[in-house]
Parts: sequence; structure tokens; C-alpha cells
Amino acid sequence: MAHEEDTITAIATAQGPAGIAIVRVSGPDAFTVAEKVAGKTPDDNGRLLRARYATFRNPATGETVDDGILLLFRAPHSYTGEDVAELQGHGGRMPSARLLDAAIAAGARPAEPGEFTRRAFLNGKLDLARAEAVMDFIGAASERAAAVAREQIDGKLSKRADALFDAIVAIEADVEHLLDFDEGEVDAGFAEEAARRCRAAADSARQLAAGWRTGAYLREGALAVICGRPNAGKSSLLNALLGRDRAIVSPVAGTTRDAIEEATPIRGIPVRLVDTAGLRETADGIEAEGVARAEALIRRADLVLEVIDCTAEDAEEEAARAAERGRIAVMNKSDLKGSATLGGGGGGLLPPAPPDDTPSCPVGPTLHYEARGRTTSGQQQDGIVAVSAKTGEGIEALKEEIGARLDNGTTANGEAVSARHRECLEEAARWLASAEAALEQGDEGLVAAAEGLALAAQAAGRITGRVWGEELLDAVFGKFCVGK
Repeated sequence: MAHEEDTITAIATAQGPAGIAIVRVSGPDAFTVAEKVAGKTPDDNGRLLRARYATFRNPATGETVDDGILLLFRAPHSYTGEDVAELQGHGGRMPSARLLDAAIAAGARPAEPGEFTRRAFLNGKLDLARAEAVMDFIGAASERAAAVAREQIDGKLSKRADALFDAIVAIEADVEHLLDFDEGEVDAGFAEEAARRCRAAADSARQLAAGWRTGAYLREGALAVICGRPNAGKSSLLNALLGRDRAIVSPVAGTTRDAIEEATPIRGIPVRLVDTAGLRETADGIEAEGVARAEALIRRADLVLEVIDCTAEDAEEEAARAAERGRIAVMNKSDLKGSATLGGGGGGLLPPAPPDDTPSCPVGPTLHYEARGRTTSGQQQDGIVAVSAKTGEGIEALKEEIGARLDNGTTANGEAVSARHRECLEEAARWLASAEAALEQGDEGLVAAAEGLALAAQAAGRITGRVWGEELLDAVFGKFCVGK
């Protein structure tokens, strides 16, 4: 990372045809750079004008490169906390490039990835967790992902992380204080109480870390693989979940040879749906390769939807096996002759069979299913959903099931932590457990407990940046785009 006292510049808007393009300048000489490009900004009764129309010129050549609006932000009232100038010209690749060249000719250097937000952190405008949430917000692929990122920008995660850090530091301070006492002068109940506080802090760290998987799905999307036997209706299910025809549907077995992937939000979580080749033994080389690829995708999947033709004789057994393996058993073709009526206005969970009839689409004449707690004689039957990919019956219930599998509920509180946060939290929890064990030894364990607590505090402090080093900042801000 280059010197933070430099004045930096970059294009802050996406390049390409647009109404405007913004070149941002930040640093101690930002206003000087702006004056060289846009001319001197007049005072208004002793106050610097913060917005005005300007003609932008390249000071190296004197050429007029564009015209537009100049905005000035005095430190610390800016995104970075420094003096900031924004040159707003016409959108487009060449107009913005010409304006950037003018700012560089005026004395600013090109900014590195994430350098504006890095400066915002260093100047106390954002903590690390909130800074990372800025990129999550920019890259959000669903409304819910954007809402969770916005909550984290507002500090929901930071408040809990800071509270954990403060709790650990408070325990550490008490233990360090007691190290100054002679052996035997320590209150007999202190070690027990400190151990209890360590245990509570570790539980809090683990609870906060529990949101990492949903956080990963919101940021990167979840991989949901649709698999099953040929002609079970896998391609039809993909089309039904997408709400449009994406895959070719044919009664000919083996139509799908390669994986077909499409992304769509399901209950607010970006999901990458993959339709795969039907799983069966085949002598066809191309189809066999498709089956091999399907099996590889299943091993990598975050969620597997196993599609079962519910009119098949072994449908119930196949569905039970799929559910036992942690898959969602999708009992497709429920619209066919005499099949059970879907309960709850098309809710999609397998309904009780008619008392005196066994339908062509069997659901088991003695089974009784209830939403989110489907049982038969006390035996769990979760993970089985009846749908008709042809009519759309049960598709909404299937989406609910997918959403429930991918979301453990932590995102409701804006606590969808990242992989980095999870690593910090789990490390903090391990050192807290170590400190708790040391405290259980009484006076003899105080030194080890103090060391464990110090390391736990360092781990927790890295979440929001209360403890940081250059390598940590490089790792975090190196993932940002130039101009942010």
C-alpha cells in the first residue's frame, strides 16, 4: 500500500455509457488538484463554495476535457475523512478517462483497490466490519442480501463484536490486576466467577459465528443441484423454479447431457440452480460423461434436490432414502391421475392419503404430514415435498423448504458473518476456553489465563479493527474495486 499522505484519485462510477461519471480525489491536496482542473473556486462571504458548475481542463496540455459539476467536501466531513473533491462529468469510457488523466496531471496519483475506504477506516469513519459490508452491499444479488449488508454498514454486527471484545478485555483486566497480589490474597471465589465469564463470552462468540454459512450464501450464492432418474422431471422443475423455460423438456430419456446452471433468488438468498443428467447406467459415452459431472456437482452442492416420479412403484422408498441423506425429496408429477389433493391451497407438503383409496401418485395410505413437523407415528418425515412442475402446485412450498435449509435465522439480526469473522470468532472462543481451563486451577492458572485472554481479545478485536496490522488491512481492502 502506498503512502497514506498522498492525494489519490480514481473513477468512482462504473465505466461505460451513463448519464454521469465521477472522478474522486482525496487527500491533503485534493482542493489544489480540483483548482488546477476546474479553476479557482470562489468564496461566498468567506465560505468555500461546495458545489458549482465548472469547465474541466487538463493542466498539462490546457485542453478542455469536459464540463460538469465540482463538489468539495472539507475534512472530516467526507467519506474518507479527508478533503475530497468530486469531478462529475459526462458518462462514458473516454470522457471519464480524460477527466482522470487531468486529475493525475494536476498532482494526484492513481488510487489502489479499496484505498478510499481504507482511508475511511484509518480516519475513524468506518470500522472493518462496516467497511467489508460496503462491498457486500455493492455486490448484493438479492434484496435480502442488500438489506443484511445495509444493516451491517449501520453497525449491527459491529456492536455485538465490540461488546464481545469489551467483555474479554474486562476479564483480562481483572485477572491482570490479581497477578499483583501475593499468593493466598486472591478471593477464593474470583477464579470461579472469572471462569464463568469466560464461558459466557465463548458462548457469545460461537453464537455469533453460527451465521457464517448463511452469510456465505448471501454473498456468494448457494449451489443447489437438481438430480434424479431420467424423466423424473428435473428440467421441468428447473423451469418451474425459474418461472421461465430455460431447459429443454422432452419425454425422451437422456435429453439433458450436460449441466445447465441459472441463478435466481429464493426467499432472499441467491441460489445457483443446476439441472443435471439423469442418474443411470448408460453405454452412451456422452451421457455417461454427463452422469459423471452430475455426481461431481452433487458432492460439491450446498443443497441437493432429488426429483422423484411419484407414480413410480418405489417412489416412497426412494423419497425416504433421499431425505435420510439430507436431500430434499421432490415428489414430482403430483398432478397425474388420481393423485392426492395438495393441502393448504397447494401448499405442497405431502398430504394425508384418502382413507379408502390409494392414489396413483402414492404418498402412503397411513402417513400423516404436517407443515415443518411431518410425522407418522412419531417418526420424522421432514424433507419430502410434493410438487407438480407442470402445473406449479407445490413450487412455493418447495421454495420455502429451500429457504429454510439455507437460512439458520441469523440474518434476521443482521449477523451474517463472513469467513474472516468466523475465523476470528472461533479463535477467540478457543482462547477463552483455554483461559477458563486455566482459571479452574486457581491461583496457579492466573498467568496462563491472562495470556489466553489477551490472545482472545486480539482475535475478537480484528473483527472491527480495534486490533489490526498492515497485513490485515491489505487482505481486507485488496478485495475492493478501484475507486471505492
